[in-house]
Amino acid sequence: MTARRDTVPTSVDGVLEKSIHDIDIPPRPLVIDQISAEMRREMPDLRNVAQLISRDVSLAAGLIKTANSPYFGFATRARSVYEALAMLGLGVTSRAIAAISLRGAFPNSAHYERFWHASAEIAALSGWLSQQIISPRIRADDAYTFGLFRDCGIVILLRRFPEYQGILEKANHDADNPFTDSEQAALPTDHTVVGCLLAQNWWLPDDICQAIRHHHRLNTLDEQTIQLSLPSRRLIALAQTAEYLVQQITGGSRTEEWKKMGPSCLHLLGLDEALLTSFFPEAEKLLATIA
Repeated sequence: MTARRDTVPTSVDGVLEKSIHDIDIPPRPLVIDQISAEMRREMPDLRNVAQLISRDVSLAAGLIKTANSPYFGFATRARSVYEALAMLGLGVTSRAIAAISLRGAFPNSAHYERFWHASAEIAALSGWLSQQIISPRIRADDAYTFGLFRDCGIVILLRRFPEYQGILEKANHDADNPFTDSEQAALPTDHTVVGCLLAQNWWLPDDICQAIRHHHRLNTLDEQTIQLSLPSRRLIALAQTAEYLVQQITGGSRTEEWKKMGPSCLHLLGLDEALLTSFFPEAEKLLATIA
């Protein structure tokens, strides 16, 4: 099978690099640089990339698991890193490696266990939902990646600012204003900016980076004036819908975001309340499989 060629990511600029240093954003995993270097070659060597990934058992196992995910619907199952690479292509592989590496990039990651579990649930449901929506079609790997990275800035701010937990609680219960207003009133930044910086530095696609940056803007799904691409808007709507399903099924981590953005999400995805309700049984089964 011929590997799909994807756009090679470009380096971040100096201003972004300084911001990353100041906020203590985890550095990009070296293997992502190595994959990018291979992508720049006229004839990428998948066996070389497979060897690089195979040096880390967790990355190798995670990549094979990703390739065999029902989101992709491949007729055959990958039995090796090389087969997974050939099936996914270098670009999707780079995003998969970023997703697998995300949690391990944070020291004392277990301290944020509830956050990681909630992100995994939203990411999994986002990938699953993308397969249930016939039109507009949204790539499952993009939906999953965005769901996982969407709120990664929260962990960075929890580590950086001791008072951030209280700020987060206030934002979660604000029924009228954008979520980020509470953050910006108390801090020099907010989690969408920080998350976007990490995503850009880890060379995620621009549609995903911009979706991270704007996913709490209340008008972002309805207006074109902010020049946000349609794929970015659809990713935002999909993950917000996935989060709503998680909240309804598990009863945890309730926020006011669905009241603010839910109708726009449904409209953009071509859903209605009846169809959304019909997703509950299968979504509940999927959530039960997430460790």
